[in-house]
Amino acid sequence: MPFFYGFDSTYLLLVLPCIILSLWASANVNSTFRKYSNQHSIRRITGAQAAQRVLSANGVTGVRVERVSGNLTDHYDPKTNVIRLSDSVYDATSTAAIGVACHEAGHAVQYAHNYGPIKLRAAIIPITNIGSKLAMPLILLGLLFSFGENVSFSFVYLGIACFGLSLVFQLVTLPVEFNASRRAMEAIASGNLLTEEEQTGARKTLTAAALTYVAATAVSLAQFLRLLALFGGRRRND
Repeated sequence: MPFFYGFDSTYLLLVLPCIILSLWASANVNSTFRKYSNQHSIRRITGAQAAQRVLSANGVTGVRVERVSGNLTDHYDPKTNVIRLSDSVYDATSTAAIGVACHEAGHAVQYAHNYGPIKLRAAIIPITNIGSKLAMPLILLGLLFSFGENVSFSFVYLGIACFGLSLVFQLVTLPVEFNASRRAMEAIASGNLLTEEEQTGARKTLTAAALTYVAATAVSLAQFLRLLALFGGRRRND
């Protein structure tokens, strides 16, 4: 296991470029949101109102829309059936705020309409959470007690498999997020929430947000491939 925590070639070639992509995506979504937070809808619809209109247009009832503190902390909580919109979205009339609010409403619609990928993601969350927590402890345990013993080193492979569960979660998340954004833009257009020109701001904001999920998936994939590169042939070489 040479330079497992260092900047070995597998880290430089696989992980580091994806981390740079992730940092860029994070900075890009923040700058894009700031830019289009200054572009206000001529119809003066707030984020909260836009979310309610998306729900109504899709026949979804019983979902509350609440304010939550923080910046870009917007999310839909399926356990309480609540859409929580941040201070910069809830009562804002910007194209960015309306895009984000409609996206979160899109998640509520996904649950209400039994959209397959989001049901799958919800089902695997407990397993992926356990796997992500056990991955590195299992790998370290296997390395500490292996001493060339295949039985102990099997803990390493079990740890890699557990880490792979987090990658599965990221892969399932991608279609969920893309679909929520598509639903959002369709609702904005069909509900006449924004003019055609204003829709560009909402679309660019959601595209920037989607790139953060793509980057997160790339990081998880790179880390998984790195673990395979470092330990995949260990048993054969011992």
